[in-house]
Amino acid sequence: MTTIFFTTDIHGSEICWKKFINAGKFYKADIIVLGGDMTGKAIVPFIKDDKGNYKVSFLEEDMDLNEVQKEKMEKTISDRGYYPMVMTEERFMELDSDPELVEQLFVERVVMVAERWVQYAEERLSKWGIKCFICPGNDDMFELDAVFAKSKYISLAEGKIIDLDDRYNMISTGWCNYTPWDTHRECSEDELEERIERMAGEVEDMTKCIFNLHAPPFGSGLDEAPELDENLRPKYAGRSLIPVGSHSVRKVIEKYQPPLALVGHIHEGKGVNRLGKTLVVNPGSSYEQGNLLGAVLELDKKGVKKYILTSG
Repeated sequence: MTTIFFTTDIHGSEICWKKFINAGKFYKADIIVLGGDMTGKAIVPFIKDDKGNYKVSFLEEDMDLNEVQKEKMEKTISDRGYYPMVMTEERFMELDSDPELVEQLFVERVVMVAERWVQYAEERLSKWGIKCFICPGNDDMFELDAVFAKSKYISLAEGKIIDLDDRYNMISTGWCNYTPWDTHRECSEDELEERIERMAGEVEDMTKCIFNLHAPPFGSGLDEAPELDENLRPKYAGRSLIPVGSHSVRKVIEKYQPPLALVGHIHEGKGVNRLGKTLVVNPGSSYEQGNLLGAVLELDKKGVKKYILTSG
């Protein structure tokens, strides 16, 4: 029996990363897998005045904080997937007038946090013997790959056929079909299909293979997101959802029929469905609430014996 804990789309949330690393021990899993999108959304400036107090604006709320309040707010912001950063008023004005400098600073901050995450993971995984695999998603800048590649206890899975145990292997890609946001790892459906086929074509026994694909299959019920207007805002006041997943992902799953496909990308797409013989799982994402959504899956020699979606 092999037990896998799978999660995805934590988007910079400090607490969700810690929960992911500890999930293996908590759920008694042999393997933990993070399916992509580790990067947060933005830097949140803490502007320090000459009296040692701080001004910060977060989620449309302006706050004046002392040192103790600032430390608590920094944790809140980090847990919700943003990057707190202390600076002077002069530095803030400099950044406000230079988008390229902001982007450079953002990359530096993302890399710095990732290095801290690796250290946190290695302190624990080195003691537990739990295998850890990550596959950067479309929102993840390529600079992150080098950070995680240095780890002895975290394995980068992108584009590889990886042996999980003495029976099952896994193919992975964090690339997805085009989105309205022009993110780092997105491509045409033809290119995405080619990426997956390059790995799938080398799998000797598809009944022993797990597909770890960031984009969910189109029309699977696991890929429904709010319909957007020209300003990239929900088109209707009500909950109008449309399928936005990948046609090529659906095509390769239906072609090869692996026992299990792990997907993510669409936070609202939480659920489980079947495409033929393949169990497709999207745990969804609730990272802004500091809540880690995941799935615990037990596999025996015949395939997925049982599974449960988790939240905590």
